[in-house]
Amino acid sequence: MKRLQAIATSLTLIVAIAFVARVGFAVSQARKIPDAALAHVPFENETGSIAQAIATGQGYSNPFARNTGPTAWLTPIYPWLVVVTFKIFGVFTIRAFYFLVFLNIVFSSAACLPLYALGKRIAGIGVGASAAWLWAIYPNAAMTPFEWIWDTSLAALLSAVLLWATMRLAESRRMLDWCLYGLLWGFVLMTNPSLGSLLPFLLGWAAYRAWWKGAPRVKGNSRLLQPASALAIAILCCVPWTIRNYAVFHRFVPLRSNFPLELYIGNNENYDDQHPHYPGMITKDRETWRYIKMGETPFMDEEMRKAKKFIFSHPRVESILFYERFIAFWGGIPNPIDKFIATDSWLVRSLILCAMLSGIGALAGVMVLLWQPSDYAFPLAIYPAVFPFLYYITHTSLRYRHPIEPEILLLTAIACGAVFGARPIGKIVTSGVTAR
Repeated sequence: MKRLQAIATSLTLIVAIAFVARVGFAVSQARKIPDAALAHVPFENETGSIAQAIATGQGYSNPFARNTGPTAWLTPIYPWLVVVTFKIFGVFTIRAFYFLVFLNIVFSSAACLPLYALGKRIAGIGVGASAAWLWAIYPNAAMTPFEWIWDTSLAALLSAVLLWATMRLAESRRMLDWCLYGLLWGFVLMTNPSLGSLLPFLLGWAAYRAWWKGAPRVKGNSRLLQPASALAIAILCCVPWTIRNYAVFHRFVPLRSNFPLELYIGNNENYDDQHPHYPGMITKDRETWRYIKMGETPFMDEEMRKAKKFIFSHPRVESILFYERFIAFWGGIPNPIDKFIATDSWLVRSLILCAMLSGIGALAGVMVLLWQPSDYAFPLAIYPAVFPFLYYITHTSLRYRHPIEPEILLLTAIACGAVFGARPIGKIVTSGVTAR
């Protein structure tokens, strides 16, 4: 029995299974697609187009493979990773594609490590192993590294590392730890800015736990210095990119420029049920052509104006759209139940089913943490409570949810652990730590 338990909780085995599952999916899909297609189609997006522009000497520009000039459509870390790959293996080559898929698989498999550590810290090794196992075999996690040459798999790893670092920081009063935490956030913001919505909550909670709650006798500015330093370092990491954007666009663009388009795609006159057939269907392809003709700055200004006009003039429609996007986010796709019944694809059904069940599991996990009560309830609940809001007001897809799916599965494992009698949720230990 002990041997079986040791095998079931072996982190090495879990990571290996995660890696094999992702490689297996990639190999099975690659066999169905010609190499010529794999060398081009996965790069026909903003990431691949920007990387191509940089690699061919055109600078950080042209997100749609047309000569449209400089862009701030994406933050630079993942596009530059693609650039380095292009420099080594060639632009739009099958070798470049396979190397980036391999990196995505490594990122995704590595997310088992912080998940295991988080679950073990919160509720014991059983929950830690369960969370890591769920991630290892989760269909969307196995599929994403191959399907998207994007920052998606890296963002999932970073979100789990952020949660682990936040919980560690809540037990530390060393300035070095807070500075490193700020550097981590800077890297995250330059990789996937959508995770930035979690920054004030996670940093605020860590500061509260480490100083206000953990060391009530510490007073004065010393309580603020370390969290302020972490925040300052995170911001400083973004300053060079922001300066570049200001120099290029002559306006303040701190991270990304494409929010107006995303907002308009999900909030436009096509959703007005009083005029169901007019104007023409608004899609990202249609707006892309307008972007190519107008250029980035005037295009985004117009998209924001139109989106605001529609939102403020259609409050009833907006409330319906908000609800539909909520269902789509947690169901994996719009109208998930209807599509589950209608489809004959086992993969689509498994993605919908896993998305819905894990969403329910996350809610149950938050309830368990609140019922205990647990010191870890707040930072874990922030992920499903705060992160999706951006997509409730714009538009969503299964890929957009992926960065927080490690935390969703961790909450699911916590809920299952409570059902099967896992030990009480752990407490944060700060007593006896010497302030520095």
